[in-house]
Amino acid sequence: MAAKAKRKGGAAQLELVTTEPAPRRPRKAPVAVALAPPSVAAGPVVVPVPEDAPAAPAKAPRRRATAEQMAQKQREISISEFFTKNRHLLGFDNPSKALLTTIKEAVDNSLDACEEAGILPEITIEVRDLAWEAGKADGDLTKGEGRFVVAIEDNGPGIVKAQAPKIFGKLLYGSKFHRLKQSRGQQGIGISAAAMYAQLTTGSPIRVTTRTGKGKPAHFFEIQIDTRKNNPVVTEDRELAEWTQEHGTRVELEIVANWQQGQRFVNRYVEHTALANPHGTFHYLRPKQARLSFPRATEELPKEALEIKPHPHGVELGALMLMAAESKSHDVKGFLQTSFSRMSPTVAGEVLKKAAFKGKVRPRHLAEDRTLAEKLHRALAETRIMAPPTNCLSPIGDELMKRGLISFLNVIETEGPEDETQLDLDQAGKKKASKKEKAAKAEAPVVPDAPPEEGVEKIKGHNYFISTVTRPPKVYRGNPFQVEVGLAYGGSWPADKSIELFRFANRVPLLFQRGACGVTEAIVKTDWRNYLLSHPKGSLPVGPMALLVHIASVWVPFTSESKEAVAHYPEIIREIQLAAQECGRKLASHIRKQKHADYQAQRRSIFELYIEEVAAALHRISGKSRDAIRRDFMRVANQVTEADLEEQDKALEEQSKKVSKRPRTAEREEAE
Repeated sequence: MAAKAKRKGGAAQLELVTTEPAPRRPRKAPVAVALAPPSVAAGPVVVPVPEDAPAAPAKAPRRRATAEQMAQKQREISISEFFTKNRHLLGFDNPSKALLTTIKEAVDNSLDACEEAGILPEITIEVRDLAWEAGKADGDLTKGEGRFVVAIEDNGPGIVKAQAPKIFGKLLYGSKFHRLKQSRGQQGIGISAAAMYAQLTTGSPIRVTTRTGKGKPAHFFEIQIDTRKNNPVVTEDRELAEWTQEHGTRVELEIVANWQQGQRFVNRYVEHTALANPHGTFHYLRPKQARLSFPRATEELPKEALEIKPHPHGVELGALMLMAAESKSHDVKGFLQTSFSRMSPTVAGEVLKKAAFKGKVRPRHLAEDRTLAEKLHRALAETRIMAPPTNCLSPIGDELMKRGLISFLNVIETEGPEDETQLDLDQAGKKKASKKEKAAKAEAPVVPDAPPEEGVEKIKGHNYFISTVTRPPKVYRGNPFQVEVGLAYGGSWPADKSIELFRFANRVPLLFQRGACGVTEAIVKTDWRNYLLSHPKGSLPVGPMALLVHIASVWVPFTSESKEAVAHYPEIIREIQLAAQECGRKLASHIRKQKHADYQAQRRSIFELYIEEVAAALHRISGKSRDAIRRDFMRVANQVTEADLEEQDKALEEQSKKVSKRPRTAEREEAE
C-alpha cells in the first residue's frame, strides 16, 4: 500500500493506492578484499569472478580469405621452379660448391656418352676467371665470389640437333632414368640444373657446340630455361663453318663461383676421376696455372653394361600393379616372363601355383583388383628366384684399378708441395725433413735394398704397396651391385695422419658428406688393428695409406639428389667390409715381410760390427777358416730372427682369419 497526496481546493487529501511488491534481488556473495601490508605499495584490487558467473561472449576472428579466394592463388609448380628455390638439393649450396657441381655434371655426361658410343674419352676441363682476364683484378685472381666461365669439351658422339635444347634446357629429361643399367647419370637433372644455376646467378644462357660426325656441320646453341613451364628457350642456333673436333660436344657456362675456396674440391675431383677412369685422358686448365694432364693408363674400354629387366624380389605392390596395367601380354604367366628377369616358364608356373588364382586372370585384372595383385606379390616373395644377371654392371676390375692407382701416383708425385697451387694429396709428399730427421737418417745403418716384392711399385723413388679386390656381385632390393676396394700403402704419405679415403659410385667421386656416407661407416667398422694399422675408435685408421672404395650398381642408393653420399644399406656395408678385410690381410702380410727385412738387416748390421773380431779370434784359437766362421755366425743370426717373427706372423694370421669369418661376433667379444 502506498499513500498518494491530492490537492483539491487548496486542501491536501490523502488516498491509499494498492501497488505490486518489487521483485527481491538475489543476495551477492561477500566480496573478499585482500589488504596489502603497510610496507607494500597498494596495487589494484583483484576481485575473483564467481564460478557460476556467465562468461563474456568471445569475439569471432575476422575472416581473412574465402575458399574461392584461396583457390584463385593455387597453381601448378614446375620442377624448374622447385629446384630454383631449392638448389641446395642439387649441390649448388654456395659458390665454391657450385663450381664443382657444374664441372662434375658436365664431365659425367661426357664420360657416359663416350663409353656408350665405344669411344676412348678425351676430356678437357677449363676454368676461366673473367675479371682477371679483363685486367680488373689488379693482376691477381678474384678473391671471393666472382664470375667464371666453366667449359667442358669431349670427343664423344655429339648430340642430335633436335635433342640438344631439351637435354640442356629441361629438367628431368634423359634416357637413363627408366633403364636398369650402370651409368653415372640417373635422374636427367644434372647438366640442365647447372644451366639453371648459370641463368639464375649471371643471367647468361648455356652455350653448346656439338657435331655428330666428320663431314657433318657443327651446331652452336645458346639455351635458356623457362622455369615457369620447365621448357627450353633457344636464343641462338647457327651452324659453324669450322670446329676443332670431328665429333664431340663443348659446353660453356658463365656462373658465379668462388675459385679461391672451391679450387681444392675441383682439383680433387679431377684427380679422383682420372683414378677411377683409367681409360680416359683428362686435360685440366686452371686460371693462372700450367696445364695439367692425366694420360690414360689403358687403351681398353670398360666392359659394356647391358640393360636388364627388374627382378621380381625388388618390385613393390604399387609398381607391380602399374606394370600389369601397361603390359600387352594376354595372361599373367606371359606378363611375368616378359616384364621380369630370371622368370623362366617353370618359375612363372610355380609363382602362379602359389598365388592360387581362380579362373583366368589377365594382367589388367591385377591392375584393377588389389586383392589379386597382393596374392601375386606374396607368391613372388615366397618363391626362390635366381639373383638378377650382372651383365648390367661394369666394374673397374683389379688390373685396371691397379693401373689407375699407379698412373694417379705418378701424376701427383710429379707435383711439388711447396707451390700453393698444387694438388692436395701430395702436401706431405715431398715435405722438407727437419734437422733432427736428417741427423737420424745419417746415423742409421745402411740397409741394402730388399728384393722386389709382389705388389710393390716404385714410383718417383718411393715404394708403394698396391692391392686390389673385386667382390662377386650381390643384390639389394632386387638391384645388382658390386663392390671394389684398392689400397696404396707407403710411399711419401705421412704415417701419423688418418688414411685418405676415396669414395666412388659408378666411377664418380663422392667428395662431400663423408661422415654421412655408408662407405665411411663400413671402413670405420672394420678393425684395422688386425692388419697392423693404428685405429682410433669411431674414426678412420691412421697410417700412410690411401683406400679406394667403388660401388657399381644399376641404381646407387644416394641419400639426396646431389649424389654426395651412399645410403646405409646393410647389404652394401657388409660387402665393403669383406672387401676391405681381404685387402687388409694382403697389407698385413706386406707389413710383416717389411718388418722381417728391417729386423734382419738391423740384426745383421749389429753382428757385423763384432763378427770380424770374433771370427779372427776363433781363427787364431781353432785354426778354422775366418770366412767359414763368419758365414756360420750370419746363418745363426738369420735363424733366430726368422723363428721369432714366424711365431708372430702365425698369431696375427689366425686372428685376422677369425675376424674375417665372423666380424660381428669378434666385434661383440672385443666390446665385452
